[in-house]
Amino acid sequence: MSKAIIQTEKGGPEVLEWRERDDPAPGEGEVALRHTAIGVNFIDIYVREGAYPMMTLPGTPGMEAAGVVEALGPGVGDLKVGDRVAYVTTAPGSYSERRVMPADRLVPLPDDIADETAAALMLKGMTVERLVHKTAVAAPDDTILVHAAAGGVGLLLTAWLKAIGATVIGTVGSDEKAKLAKAAGADEVIVSTREDVAERVADITGGKGCRIIYDGVGKDTFETSLKAVAKFGSLISFGNASGAVPPVNIAVLAPKCISLSRPQVFPYIADRADLLETAENLFAALRKGIVHPDINQTFPLSDAAEAQRALAARRTTGQIVLLP
Repeated sequence: MSKAIIQTEKGGPEVLEWRERDDPAPGEGEVALRHTAIGVNFIDIYVREGAYPMMTLPGTPGMEAAGVVEALGPGVGDLKVGDRVAYVTTAPGSYSERRVMPADRLVPLPDDIADETAAALMLKGMTVERLVHKTAVAAPDDTILVHAAAGGVGLLLTAWLKAIGATVIGTVGSDEKAKLAKAAGADEVIVSTREDVAERVADITGGKGCRIIYDGVGKDTFETSLKAVAKFGSLISFGNASGAVPPVNIAVLAPKCISLSRPQVFPYIADRADLLETAENLFAALRKGIVHPDINQTFPLSDAAEAQRALAARRTTGQIVLLP
């Protein structure tokens, strides 16, 4: 027996309950894990609310974690009991002390990558690696806008883009968060609660706009992003922290020949070879100091509801980790 966060209905954080449950045995090609650290992401909120129908109720939310292999199912040959591993998955269930996972979705953790670091960055870090190097390949002469630049993904994006040599403009909601974005490498920071973002981008770029815009906010920023993107630029809408973007008449893209995409990391890492390559690129970026885990908040796993409240209210910066 072990404990997990269980929800039986869609709703607010109050539906997340701390309960005891039986531990399933690993089947063919599976391993049993004991979690050591668990990441918290906006997608967990979307799943809890039912906006993303990824979990059958009753269920356990959570998409990423690090842990230790405790048991092997039949047919598992490349892992052993005691191995440290991490994962990000489309099957929620990481808000738990223990779980069973397919062995081929687990990434072995090198000795120099801490469990908390891996749990905090498997989803966000690999998302950023794909956004920067695959969705729209960033170049040193690019001027790029990063919305919510002090958030978990925003800080990583800003730092990675600066390492490439791009000019980064970040948007934030407060002066305190502006300092964090600056520290991550942002060349210019716009406090969106008191400045017109599109006008400031035009001032900064001499009216040209930004070749790439990374927008993880969604509904509240989409129209601004359309105004701020450069001719022949790319608008990458990869999240909806403020709500889903309304239906778009694609004709609005025509005047500037804008490329619009709505990517997520999971198709990029569906093949195991791509998963391991993306993880290794992330680990290399950590070793070089290009990105940092920035774990600024930790909560006991039993307090997962409070962690999600803090994230939804934008009271957090950097990464959040739950500790079993």
